[in-house]
Amino acid sequence: MRAAIQQETGQDKLEVVDDIEAAGFGPGKVRIRVKATGLCHSDLSAMNGVLPQPAPFVPGHEGAGEVVEVGEGVTNVKAGDRVLVCWLPACGQCPSCKRGQTQLCIAGFLNAGTPNYRRPGGDVFGFAGTGTFAEEVVVDSLCAVPIPDDVPYEIAALIGCGVTTGIGAAINTARVEAGSSVVVIGCGGVGISVIQGARALGAAEIVAVDPVESRREAALRFGATEALAPDALADAKNRLTAGEGFDYVFEVVGKSATARTAYETTRRGGTLCVVGAGAMDDNLQINMFELFFDEKRILPSLYGGGDVLRSYDRVIKLWRAGRIDLEGLITHRVRLEEINEAIDQMRTGVALRTSITI
Repeated sequence: MRAAIQQETGQDKLEVVDDIEAAGFGPGKVRIRVKATGLCHSDLSAMNGVLPQPAPFVPGHEGAGEVVEVGEGVTNVKAGDRVLVCWLPACGQCPSCKRGQTQLCIAGFLNAGTPNYRRPGGDVFGFAGTGTFAEEVVVDSLCAVPIPDDVPYEIAALIGCGVTTGIGAAINTARVEAGSSVVVIGCGGVGISVIQGARALGAAEIVAVDPVESRREAALRFGATEALAPDALADAKNRLTAGEGFDYVFEVVGKSATARTAYETTRRGGTLCVVGAGAMDDNLQINMFELFFDEKRILPSLYGGGDVLRSYDRVIKLWRAGRIDLEGLITHRVRLEEINEAIDQMRTGVALRTSITI
């Protein structure tokens, strides 16, 4: 079968091969025929080494498709079911799951250390334990989440990561209050989803910040009340808040420099929500006095900061009700053999989300 492979960490391009097979099928496993997958910035971060991932590997973790085969003991899905791929399933048994913090379940991360694929030259891993840039993938049954018939595959794929991450950060983690002021730094697919979540919760002011003009224009279409280049943010803070700062500031870039800007843009007693996935050696500096004196809440948000199954269901309901726009997030569509074109679209910032048909 075909798949797109990263041979070594740091390579700019993926290689589309046709001599790979999905591996590991057996008890508790599910084989999925991938129909659509999104390109998330985390895939690029794994390619360049910002996020740790053994190589060679198949990127992609934002996918949806049809169950082809189920292993012994699988009861949550059956052959023929339409599913999205959950890259961080909850085991239900670890301390985090028992506390109700299923998004912190470590079992899903352990899947990343087990090869998902096999080639004549040896084993191949799947990014985040999945690897959806392939015609088929074998995953734990809990990674296969049934979706309603009215949800298209390309929409379901986005719900599997970016949309859930962004909307969840606003709803679950920050819990944006109606009438509040919000800043979103970084307006790709996840940042736009934060904006939609804040709008759904009734935020009065939503300021989008991004260096790419097309993304700023998109942010306005999705609910931002103002869209600015990064160098205009300080002026907006003075103009809109008399220098006090905003109630909620979301960092959706994953850099210490933008996180520091976000901290300085947050009012005293306000909330900084860190959504971007950054590097382990990129340290955010906050001195102990300002940490104490400003009483700003610093809230990291992993995968939307809540139970992902509940979050998926909430997103689908909001989409059906017309409260959020998911179709509009897909600005480009390509086929698997055009995957490097999609990567270039994300790197240059012209795409919010590119849907890849497998």
